[in-house]
Amino acid sequence: MIDKLTTRAIQLLKALIETPSFSSEEDKTAQHIEQWFSHQNIAFKRTKNNIWATNKYFDDSKPTLLLNSHHDTVKPNSGYTKNPFKAIVEDGKLYGLGSNDAGGCLVSLLAAFGYFYNKKNLNYNLVIVASAEEESSGNNGLNSMLSVIPKVDVAIVGEPTLMNLAVAEKGLVVFDAVVKGTPSHAAHPNDDNAIYNTISVLEWFKNYTFDKSSQALGDVKLTVTQINAGQQHNAVPADVKLVVDVRVNDKYTNQEIVAILQKEAPCDHIIPRSTKLNSSSIPIDHPLVIAGIEIGRSTYGSPTLSDQAVLSCPSLKLGPGDSTRSHSADEFIHINEIEEGIKIYIELLEKVL
Repeated sequence: MIDKLTTRAIQLLKALIETPSFSSEEDKTAQHIEQWFSHQNIAFKRTKNNIWATNKYFDDSKPTLLLNSHHDTVKPNSGYTKNPFKAIVEDGKLYGLGSNDAGGCLVSLLAAFGYFYNKKNLNYNLVIVASAEEESSGNNGLNSMLSVIPKVDVAIVGEPTLMNLAVAEKGLVVFDAVVKGTPSHAAHPNDDNAIYNTISVLEWFKNYTFDKSSQALGDVKLTVTQINAGQQHNAVPADVKLVVDVRVNDKYTNQEIVAILQKEAPCDHIIPRSTKLNSSSIPIDHPLVIAGIEIGRSTYGSPTLSDQAVLSCPSLKLGPGDSTRSHSADEFIHINEIEEGIKIYIELLEKVL
């Protein structure tokens, strides 16, 4: 049964690769996933471009475990030497946009769900969501499904982790900051040049540290990622606009980060774009984590963001593939990573289900 599920998972991944599915444009890949469910004789539902299903013997009296990964992709970068929309197998590697992030995870989770779908007397209900708009943190992705699917008690989110256990994940707050000055003609003296004023502000951001460090996630990481000012060579601008990227560990809420920076940052304005992308974690003594450790998987804290950010329940990030390949040119996943991923998902779930 596992061999057949694995073969069909790889076939599905090839079809997903060859079907463009940028965030909010996933309707065609959603159709492929619907066909997979139909071929497996699994009842499913579709909400916009999210496809979801529960195990056959769902029992309201039992806790529910969510399996989730996404089928949208970023746009291919200019470094590709292979066709990003062609599923190419070379030397055991399956190339194509979305193969690693997160198609391999998605099809492996689907295979694992298919393995358990008809089983009776499980300790947990299973619900699987093949979600949209993860890459853009859009409004019609997993966040929109939490009021549609049954209440979730714990989740496995499929992202490439080399099948190790990401027991915590950093959150994200992006700020727009402004440093003001006095606008003037460049030919005249000006002791309040907004661009020069920005030098000390950039030094402050470069050197600023948050007090609380996390065992799993380390320090909060603050990075100025964009700067913009001026429109012509002979005019000193009235202000400089900065974008500040803050990766938040599990010792702070996003709201606490906002309060700290709005109080301390030496800017005229610093405004968060959103506070909804929170850090996430799962207790190290949770049965899922214990089961993963027992089958030889290591634990770590992840610096990258996923759909875990929209969940309020404990969640584990786990999947085949390597995060360093995500969004890279000539993205690929090893075929044997998918084969191993399916087996490890099933082995892990058998210990708790």
